[in-house]
Amino acid sequence: MIALNELTFEFGSRILYDQVNWHIKPKEKIGLIGANGTGKSTLLKILVGEYRPTAGNVSKTKDLKIGYLNQDLLSYQSEHSILHVAMEAFERQNELHDKIQEILVQMETDFSESILEKLSKYQEEFEALDGYRIQYKAEEILAGLGFTPEQSSKPLKEFSGGWRMRVMLAKILLQQPDLLLLDEPTNHLDLPSIQWLENYLNTFEGAIVIVSHDRYFLDRTVEKIVESRSGNLFSYSGNYSFYIEEKAVRQEIQKGEFKNQQSKIKQEEKLIERFRAKASKAKMVQSRIKALDRMDRVEDVESDAPTVSFKFRFSRPSGRSVALLEDINKSYPNLPILHNTGAEIEKGDKIALIGANGKGKSTLLRIIAGTESFEGKSQLGFNVIKTFFAQHQLEALTLENTILQELQSFAPTYSDTELRTLLGCFLFTGDDVFKKIKVLSGGEKSRVALAKTLTSDSNFLILDEPTNHLDIQSVNILIQALEQFEGTCIIVSHDRYFLSQVANKIWFIENKEIKSYPGTYDEFEVWDSERKKNKQDNPPPAPVPLPNPVPAEAKNNSKGQNGTSQNDKKDKGQNGNQNGHQNSPANGKPVAQDETRRLEKRLSQLEKEIGEAEKKKEEIEADLSNPDHYTDTEKLAQLNKDYTQIQNQLKILNTSWEEIAEQLV
Repeated sequence: MIALNELTFEFGSRILYDQVNWHIKPKEKIGLIGANGTGKSTLLKILVGEYRPTAGNVSKTKDLKIGYLNQDLLSYQSEHSILHVAMEAFERQNELHDKIQEILVQMETDFSESILEKLSKYQEEFEALDGYRIQYKAEEILAGLGFTPEQSSKPLKEFSGGWRMRVMLAKILLQQPDLLLLDEPTNHLDLPSIQWLENYLNTFEGAIVIVSHDRYFLDRTVEKIVESRSGNLFSYSGNYSFYIEEKAVRQEIQKGEFKNQQSKIKQEEKLIERFRAKASKAKMVQSRIKALDRMDRVEDVESDAPTVSFKFRFSRPSGRSVALLEDINKSYPNLPILHNTGAEIEKGDKIALIGANGKGKSTLLRIIAGTESFEGKSQLGFNVIKTFFAQHQLEALTLENTILQELQSFAPTYSDTELRTLLGCFLFTGDDVFKKIKVLSGGEKSRVALAKTLTSDSNFLILDEPTNHLDIQSVNILIQALEQFEGTCIIVSHDRYFLSQVANKIWFIENKEIKSYPGTYDEFEVWDSERKKNKQDNPPPAPVPLPNPVPAEAKNNSKGQNGTSQNDKKDKGQNGNQNGHQNSPANGKPVAQDETRRLEKRLSQLEKEIGEAEKKKEEIEADLSNPDHYTDTEKLAQLNKDYTQIQNQLKILNTSWEEIAEQLV
């Protein structure tokens, strides 16, 4: 389909690729990964012909149709509606449609046979190209990417860069190319749109190359990983999780080979040194020197997993209650966001606020941070020191400062070594720290602002899309940092792997209310999937709406609208009934007897599923121990993938079992 042959590419004095070979086959689904600056986006531009290689060549099959999504499309403008722009993908159908319309106008005065034949010919081709369904196809894909029917008729120029990027993605998908090149396609998508795109790509019949830092997205869309590293490309036959495991195996082998070779080299050097001065051994010495020179040296393994080596400092810990929201109402013109809702953030909470764009996630963060107007009450707790990270924080950077000066002025208690170590984690190494803020790109400024956030004297972090512009290594650094953070945080992000590693509680906005799930993101996904299957008539066990918190001083004598006190309600149960109940540790609400029966039934079902999963795990382990499979790389890759999936499934099932069993104690 398309191949790189001994390709070398130099960018100024830097060699990005050195004699690289790569063959992309039909229907392959490839994830192209690597640290920022290793040339991934450059490689895509080489594939489409925007950049010419310094040496070597790119060969393509005849009439290869390539669809290429890149970040440069953010600046694309048009007066036309987004539906019109998306439908520009159907070039031939649009051309035929215009010709048919011209002939229909012409037939008002001309009924000749030739005109009728031409009309029939065009209509036949238009129908063969499914021309009567192109608007439906465009509307379907735009809806999948988060556009409402009303938005589809609005001009493209009225939308922000991120939404324009979605339109360009829709246009590329509608072109049905043979090869789809996607450079960070999830950067401007919310979770529902990412999940829709995953499903679409899984049914896409052409080849795909995806550059992405979203590990979950790669796991669910690709079957092969190509890593750009040290001027070369390294292939792994599996998804991202398989790549992590396989790379570790390869590195262990490489470490062993390096160690053995170094030992051999030292022995040879000792032998050469011992006999160098003896004329009778001169021939032997020269032979061994030449052999050493000809030896293909095995390189030592360089760790590409930097660890956080600084500690958070805040001058005082917060009280138990970090933030309290009561009777919050917020709306924009013709767009209600929040209605009479409330919530409480407690010390130690690490909350992931998730959901579709437009639901009010960033608005809620700004309300908590005190930068957004609203109706109701938002109050920070005792000794709470907050820091708010959002894209507008870039404007607060001092343009004439160097990167290091910016952090020094903000975090004087940190040493230069600590600050440079932290900046290194966010890809500013060596003399990079002396670059002035004004010469940095938007992504680089975002990383500086994030580094500043992590050095603040704050026990409460409010983070809006902190993983934007970070590569996988930097995301891992941020995960480590937040795991070590002993304060409280609330985070909006669409990076599901990041959320799965950091969050211990999930918030989402539904029906204009803040709702909560008391667990990790992986557990939430299982619960939410089950909730949607069961509809609203039989939801799985988890607290859904967060109640409006009652201030401590009002808890003993506050009355509801019917005059019943909060303490009376606790005595009677959630619905005011005298039925026996058990307390749920997940939300502190009573669980009625019929709920107990339902939980017991669910517990029994989970035990059955755990038994089946353990049996499946044993079968896979037996297959993995079969030596015959070690010669079949595809079979071995699939077994490793299945084994990882069954382990993850067992972990989620066991966690769910423990939670329900806890409620039944």
